[in-house]
Amino acid sequence: MRHIRNVGLVLAACLGAAPAAVAASTTATAAPAKSASGLDRYYDQRLAWGGCSTGPADPMGRDLDKAGVQCADVTVPLDYSKPRGRTITVAVSRLKATDTRHRIGSILLNNGGPGNGAVQSPPEFHAWMKRTGPRYDIVGFDPRFVGRSTPLDCGWNVGTTLFSAGLGRASFERQVDLQKDLAAKCRATNADVLPHVSTRNTARDMDVIRGALGEKKISYFGYSYGTYLGTVYTQMFPGRTDRMVLDGAIDPRKFGPRLLKEAVGENERALADWATWAAARNDTYHLGHTRAQVLATIDRVIRKSSRGPLTVGTAPERFRLDDTQVPFVLLAGLDSDTDASRASLGEMVSVLNKAAAGRPTTLSPQFAGLLRLATTGDQSNMGSAQTAVICGDKAAPRDPEVYWRDIRRSRAAYPHFGAVNNNIGPCAFWDRPKERPTEVEHDAKALIVSATGDPRTPHKGAVALHGLLPSSRLITVKGANRHAVYGLYENACVDNQVNRYLATGKLPAKDRTCSQQTG
Repeated sequence: MRHIRNVGLVLAACLGAAPAAVAASTTATAAPAKSASGLDRYYDQRLAWGGCSTGPADPMGRDLDKAGVQCADVTVPLDYSKPRGRTITVAVSRLKATDTRHRIGSILLNNGGPGNGAVQSPPEFHAWMKRTGPRYDIVGFDPRFVGRSTPLDCGWNVGTTLFSAGLGRASFERQVDLQKDLAAKCRATNADVLPHVSTRNTARDMDVIRGALGEKKISYFGYSYGTYLGTVYTQMFPGRTDRMVLDGAIDPRKFGPRLLKEAVGENERALADWATWAAARNDTYHLGHTRAQVLATIDRVIRKSSRGPLTVGTAPERFRLDDTQVPFVLLAGLDSDTDASRASLGEMVSVLNKAAAGRPTTLSPQFAGLLRLATTGDQSNMGSAQTAVICGDKAAPRDPEVYWRDIRRSRAAYPHFGAVNNNIGPCAFWDRPKERPTEVEHDAKALIVSATGDPRTPHKGAVALHGLLPSSRLITVKGANRHAVYGLYENACVDNQVNRYLATGKLPAKDRTCSQQTG
């Protein structure tokens, strides 16, 4: 289930990069004095820490309670320009430091997305941090409108907006209609809230959390979109971070509704590498003996789905997938090059291949969960919050023909993902953002982690962020097709360097390169 959650949430962070916009200077007004801005009551609030479980139907809460984690709600203003107006809550969790003699401070966690909560994360980070974990108060939070925080739900019949344009103009037009309808539903149900769903407001919430924790400075760990959030925080609140790790980093100048367009080449290469892996296991997956044969099988499956939806699974978990949805499955399965991740994609493509041949299929719980995300409203709240942040940060092109031209131009070079990564989304029909994008004007010390074949946030984005933050250091995992490395990839080279930095506060003297192999 961790894989399903991460797929859905990380993909939404990668929906793509809008045309270049004039960036707003953030230094003059981003971090006013509390008394001058009327925010004292938020910064000075006393948090009512208690148990995390909300009842018998809350296994995550029970697990947190068993691990000694406490939970609380932080009250923040919906609109920071109106601090006496409507308020919302942001859910936080804390695993307190046990080595109080050597306590370093609080570290705030963000798992990316946008839309991925981190209330559940302190125990696993405590384990990954090894001897350094007991020296921190490890704090997870669900950003505004995510998870246990004040919710946002547009009432969609899907949990993601990330689909392919399909193989022809007719399927693209259906996508235009779908994405327009999704935007309209959000406007109809949450018009008063949408202007306040943005990365900049999440960064403001983070600073309130820092104040409510009683910290002058706070350490931070962000994956994927969380690297962009962390970067924005350093620009809006310079000097308020201690140790910062940004894993799967994004070029902040590229973040926006078309960010995934930047990764189309990496996606195709990752699929080709996976096809080589699958070909060596043809006795298991029956997709072809060579890379070319496996890719040809995938092409046949997509063409078949364009002529009529494939039926996969058995009642009550039966789904119908067309050529706008099958490529989503491929993309979702390419988050990592580990054998376990590749085997998961192998199982899914094998099911699709059987369905294309008209054979009955059975779905694993993991695959069924992914298809529920893509084809039902079970996780509408997650997709709604993700999309609201992305569209609330940067405007997207309005004309559908812009997307159609990009799709047509990309098909030859990127036959599997050109129509996904260039597809239209709800942001084309969203109201303009309330604030302009954040510009990087301040240097900040940070440890940036990136794999050269990252299929979600390309390595070139990490290199670009490193250049924007001269005091940062970059750890590169060479040859890995992996998104989010620390703790998750079991690469001792990365894990040890991150933990050393968190323990000492000293960045490596120079950039480092780790091999794909662990150790």
